[in-house]
This record gives sequence, C-alpha cells and structure tokens, in this order.
Amino acid sequence: MEGHSERSDRPPSPTGEAGGGPSPEQGLARRWWALIAICGGTFMLLVDVTIVQVALPTIQHELHASFTDLQWVIDAYALTLSALILTSGTLADRIGRKRVFTGGVAFFALASLLCGLSGSATVLILGRGLQGIGGAAMFATSLALIAQEFQARERGSAIAVWGATVGGAVAIGPLIGGALTDALGWQWIFFVNLPVGAATIAISLTRMVNVRDPDAERLDWAGLITFSGALFLFIFGLLRGTDEGWRSPLILSVLGGAALLLCTFVAVELRQRRPMFDLSLFRNRAFCGVSLATFAIGAGMFAMFPYITLYLQNALDYSPLQGGLRLLPATALTFIVPLATRRLTGKISPGLLLGAGLGLTALGLAAMHGLSAGSHWTALLAGLLLTGVGIGLANPAIAHIALGVVPPERSGMASGIGNTFRIGGLATGVAALGAVFQHRLETSLPANLGAPVSRLAQTVASGGTRAATALTHGHAGVIEASLRSFTTALNEILVIGAVLAFIGAIAAVVLVRARDFHAARTA
Repeated sequence: MEGHSERSDRPPSPTGEAGGGPSPEQGLARRWWALIAICGGTFMLLVDVTIVQVALPTIQHELHASFTDLQWVIDAYALTLSALILTSGTLADRIGRKRVFTGGVAFFALASLLCGLSGSATVLILGRGLQGIGGAAMFATSLALIAQEFQARERGSAIAVWGATVGGAVAIGPLIGGALTDALGWQWIFFVNLPVGAATIAISLTRMVNVRDPDAERLDWAGLITFSGALFLFIFGLLRGTDEGWRSPLILSVLGGAALLLCTFVAVELRQRRPMFDLSLFRNRAFCGVSLATFAIGAGMFAMFPYITLYLQNALDYSPLQGGLRLLPATALTFIVPLATRRLTGKISPGLLLGAGLGLTALGLAAMHGLSAGSHWTALLAGLLLTGVGIGLANPAIAHIALGVVPPERSGMASGIGNTFRIGGLATGVAALGAVFQHRLETSLPANLGAPVSRLAQTVASGGTRAATALTHGHAGVIEASLRSFTTALNEILVIGAVLAFIGAIAAVVLVRARDFHAARTA
C-alpha cells in the first residue's frame, strides 16, 4: 500500500525472545496472544467507567462527597483520558505502540492503587485523573495495535473481538462493581486492576511487536497544552456553572478562556507539518460523520449511565449489586451483539450500520422517558434492551470507520482522535447533563420543604431521598416530593440524550461513504 513506511523492532520468537522469525502458525498464535493483551488493557480502562458508576452512592456516603464531587470522580478520569489520547497516539507512532501501551498499563495499575487507598474525595479525584493518563496510552494504541497485527479478514475478526470487549466491559462493570462494593467495599473496584494489569503487561512484553512510524516527529507540546487547557476549562465551567451562576464572572471567564484556547489550538495545528490532530481530515466526509457519531454516543448514552445508576440506588433504594443486575439487559447486549453481527460488517455499509446503532440508542433513551414517582425499574427495561443492541452495533462500526479513513502508518493518530471524541463526549455529557439535572431539581423542588432549595437539590442528586429526609428532619412529604423532582430531572436529560444520539445517527448515515475510505482511494 502506498505511503506505508512503518518500522518494527525485531519480532519476538515464540518464546518471547527477540530474534528469529516464527512460522506462520506461530505468528498467528502470537498475534492472537497480542490481541488478548490489547483486549485486557481495553477492558480494564473501560470497565473503570461503569464499575465506578455503580459505587458512586457508596462513595458519596463514606467520603461525604457532594454531587459535584461525584461528577468529578467520573470526569477527572474522562478529562485526562480524552485530553491525552491524541498525544499518546502521536508518541506511539514515534517510539512504538507496544512501549506506550505497556507503559500505560503499568501507570494505570499504580493509579488504581492510589484510588483504592484514598480516604477523601479530593484524593480519589486525583487518583482518577492519574488513571486517565495511563488509560490514554492504552486507548490510543488499542486500534493501532490491531491494525499492525491483523490484515484483511483477520482484522475484521479481531475488531469484532475488540468491540465485544468494549461491550463486555460495559456489561460486566456494573456487576463486578456491585458485587465488590457489597462484599468487600468500594476500594476493591480499584484494587482488582492490579492483577489484571500485571497479566496484561506480561503478555504484552512476550507476545507483542513494537511498531513505529519512522517519519513521526517530536511531540506537539503547543497542541497538547492548548487542547488540554481548552477541554479542562470547558468541563470545569459546565460542572461549576449551576453552583456559581452561569452569568457569574468566574464561569464566563472560564468558558471564554476555553474558546480562546480552542481557537489557539486550531491555529497551532494548522501550522504543524505533522500535527497530532490532523485537521485536514475534516475534509473527509466519513471522518466528520464518525467523529460526530462517536461524540454523540459518548455524550448521549455513556454519560447517562451515572444518572440511571443514581436513580436505581438513590431513588429506588437498590443495593449496588441489585442496581448492577438491573442494568444487565443493556450491558449484556453490548457484548453479545458485536459477536452475533460480525458477518454484517462486510455486507452492510459502515455508515448505515453505525446509523442504525445510534438510531436504536436514541429510541431506547426515548423509551425510558416518562418515569414518575411511582415507577418501578421495569419502566426502564424496553429502553435498556434497545440501547444495548444499539451500542453493540455502533462500537465495531466506529472502529472500522476510524481505521479506514487514514493510511495505516497514521493509525495511531486515527485511533487517538476517535477515542478522544468518544471519551470527550462522555466528559462533556456527564458535566452538561449534570448541570441540567441539578438545575431541574432546584426549580422543581418545593421551597417549603424546610431547607434551602439549592442545598436540598444537591442532597437529593447525590444522596437520594433518604439523605433528603435526614436533611429536613423527616419533614412530611419530603420523600414523595424529592422522588418526583428526581424523576422529572431524569426525564429531561433522557430527552437530551435521545436527541444527541439521533443527531449522531443522521451524521453517520449522511456523511459516512465507502469511497472516502483510504483503502478505496489507494486500491
């Protein structure tokens, strides 16, 4: 293929030593062992999104965390993850994907240890941010490692396995999180990463080839600083806007600074010969389509899970494990569907497949709308089933399109950009939906419940109706009023999530075309 100029270190022998080339059978075995390591790292970094969500109410109770603290527990991880994926992809192209991936696993495991040992919300948030640094290195290299190891039909099978791993992480996360939180304490949702990380590193060092792009240049520090700064200020403004006031000097300054840094980032990248974010890709319709769709599924669906979890545990009073079990209809399908539909990848347009996935996700979110104070968890069931199928269809399609729009030597960058939109959407969605959620609580709670409305809204959002009862000293009607306000707020953000997913579906169907793929141009 034209333009392919990758260079690899000497491949390991079947025993893991550098040197003589393996036979075709041994090479195939080595590649699948490498895939196990890639999926192990991907599983670990993604399960720490859903596994933490189930433990949020317990963390809030034991660490006395506020609603904003709980948002930061999710967003500190998503923020550093999304901010550093692009740089990690560029670094992987320069020094080798195996080295960046393995280093990321080790850093992630150590940060997980810090999270488990934290005794305050502040330390936990710091540990989550550090986890995101390691997670960025793993996420940025996962698809690039698959691209370097597998070709043709093998690649399709490998991506299907990877997509099932993504779905499996979503599927099993709530169950593992609920079981560990109930049995051993929330700290063990982080400690479990240590043995998984050790096994992943061992396989990576002995079965993975280090491939790099010899034409890669030095790190784009100006791009890193401006992009990370813009994203941090934007998320910070969304998280603090309700508390500080959206027209306050602080929030206006923060959001204005985010816009300024974003403009600076664009100017910096346009002047780079080999930027970490190749803005020329936006000339490619398929790239624009998959980017919008990936952001939409992150902001519209994955960002919704924390609030559904809070509803199950804080409003309906389920335990962490019971809440995780009730998410199983959606999460199990995100694992099963990619495996069951892997043969559709070559038969149906990737844009149509991605659009169908997001369309079903939008329908699922809309089906969950209409909750009331008297609703049971089964009111969520139809929507959970639809979103599970939708996510299961969308995840592999996103991977195929992201790898297809660039030449193979730039697959590290493509993987990084795609995952930046996914995790950036999650971070933005958690913050934005949280702002709408909290504002709706503050405007819908009656002012005569015996406590300041803003404080009561924070209490209901993070601690549920029991915490609100304690705050108001058993004021008559507080449980019913709080639950009614909670479901009203949740209904509102479900509509927003459905609209975002629908916009992503339209973008995928209209913009993603097969002729815009790199393979089609160079064939």
